[in-house]
Amino acid sequence: MSDDEFMMEDAADDEEYDFDYDDDEEEEDMDGAGDIENQYYKAKSLKEDDAEGALKAFRSIVDGQDEKGEWGFKALKQMTKMNYLHLHQPQKAIETYKELLSYTKTHVTRNYAEKSINNILDYVGGEGKHAALSPKVPLDTLEEFYEATRVACDEAKNERLSTKSNLKLAKLWLDRKEYDRLSPILKSLHATCAPSSGSGSSDDQSKGSLLLELYAIEIQMYSDLKENRKLKEIYNAAMQVKNAIPHPRVMGAIKECGGKMWMMEKAWAKASTDLFESFRQYDESGSTQRIQVLKYLVLTYMLMGSEINPFDSQETKPYKNDPQIIAMTSLVTAYQRRDVKEAEKILKANRATITGDPFINYFVGDLLRSLRTQYIIDIIKPYTRMELDSLAKTLNIPRAEVESLVVSLILDNKIKGKIDQVKGLLILDRFNAASKERYIALNNMSSQIEYLTSRIEAEKLTRESGRGGWSGGMAAFG
Repeated sequence: MSDDEFMMEDAADDEEYDFDYDDDEEEEDMDGAGDIENQYYKAKSLKEDDAEGALKAFRSIVDGQDEKGEWGFKALKQMTKMNYLHLHQPQKAIETYKELLSYTKTHVTRNYAEKSINNILDYVGGEGKHAALSPKVPLDTLEEFYEATRVACDEAKNERLSTKSNLKLAKLWLDRKEYDRLSPILKSLHATCAPSSGSGSSDDQSKGSLLLELYAIEIQMYSDLKENRKLKEIYNAAMQVKNAIPHPRVMGAIKECGGKMWMMEKAWAKASTDLFESFRQYDESGSTQRIQVLKYLVLTYMLMGSEINPFDSQETKPYKNDPQIIAMTSLVTAYQRRDVKEAEKILKANRATITGDPFINYFVGDLLRSLRTQYIIDIIKPYTRMELDSLAKTLNIPRAEVESLVVSLILDNKIKGKIDQVKGLLILDRFNAASKERYIALNNMSSQIEYLTSRIEAEKLTRESGRGGWSGGMAAFG
């Protein structure tokens, strides 16, 4: 960012405030105000060429006030910005920031104070329009800025600003993966969301929206920590929040983590639903995360074996030829053609946009397995038997892996057949040949049983007739 741009943004900042003026001010007070205003803009004009001179001029404005007022506040804001962004002196910036906070009770309007403080905390955390100029500082220094804000908010009883700054700090620790620092902030914010007696519907709605923001932060934390039980608990709790109007970015984060959770559980249908909703929400908020979520969505469609092209949707179609997505588009085409070799080639050639993501890379094995099983199902259709070595050569994988794929297909009833391990053959049951053989065997067994039954009955009759003749002779003898 150039110094000219920096100056222009300062001017814009100065215009965004609203002060209450007393219509009964005396003319001499107006003249005094005009003098201090001139001093302020003269000090600003020195920022580019004489930073130290500008700081001294701003300090004279602060020290020369009879009582704290708007121009002193504005001067301290400029001093804080210069010390932190231009001179990279965070400790001096903290000193002027603390001095500035003392003005927020009564000397400037609450809205202007909150806007100014939020802007300062943005660039301190390396965010916002001045992020490129923000120096890297120790975490304890960042925490000192937020602690000073918290103390000032407590003194001014400004709960709204306190909540906003705590939420900003929570997001900062999340981005930096400082989860030990994040946990107590989340606990404090959850206490803020607790229902209070006599609260109205608008207050409940505001708390509901804040609660969803907290859940979005927590669900991202547990997703990164791979604590799936806690992740699912937070996800389910977020789905129960009804009285809220969350920012689309918040719901995008919740649905993204939910979709990834379902993917880990191989619940592909639920994953595709959540990921599509996440993409839609991110798209609505203009978040660049929509591209990454779209990749997850495309991957899910392939893993679930869907014949639907995810880029046929009205929402996803505009991104079909996006430079970050084009590789996934080609992968979908290869998948639908069952072109295993082309899919492997695409994955190897696009590590940056596909396998460079650890989460996507985790599922590459499953994706290739799914593609290979689909290929086997298609290629064996005209045959009654096929050599396993031939399949292994075509798929460029070991025979043992081919055998494992075929066994899983047989057990899942996706193909009917058996493996002859001695001959290394997949023998397929075409035209119900196996069923016919079973019926023939059953028929032969039935015939044998019939034959044995008739033999037994014949022998039994023979024995009975022999015993009958002997007893009759005895009777005659008597």
